[in-house]
Amino acid sequence: MSPAPDRATARRRRQLTTSVKDAVRDLNIQLSLLNRRFGSRVELRDVDWTCLDFINRHGPLSPTELARRAGLHPATLTGILDRLQKGGWIVRERDPESADRRAVTLRGVRERNAELFQVFSGMNTRMDDLCDRYTDTELEVIADFLRRTSTAGEDSAEELAQG
Repeated sequence: MSPAPDRATARRRRQLTTSVKDAVRDLNIQLSLLNRRFGSRVELRDVDWTCLDFINRHGPLSPTELARRAGLHPATLTGILDRLQKGGWIVRERDPESADRRAVTLRGVRERNAELFQVFSGMNTRMDDLCDRYTDTELEVIADFLRRTSTAGEDSAEELAQG
């Protein structure tokens, strides 16, 4: 076997890997723009929307758990939670299972989700149309790739937080 095909194969692999990384960067930019415009429509700051999404998807959560997941200092989180509660997006409930009577749990106000779904309806429709173009097997691969990309991002954010 000659070295030329091996170099060509390695070069092609590097090009494909770079293409994937570039596409993820482009996706990040477009999702950031979408989230910013979405946030202005429902009067939520980017970080408020991120916290609300964590609460809606993984809640109910304690403020400590939310701060950890969102990578925020607890003092910063207080202002965010105040805005979300004032906007009617979340409620703070006393945690009956905690020995600390000050402990609260954060719960999303599900009745407000219809508003969120309405604002995101264009993106949801486009995603449905996009997914219709792929086989079930291809969608499984795409979902796996995106989950692994999310984990890589989470691990990298944690690494940066450590120092």
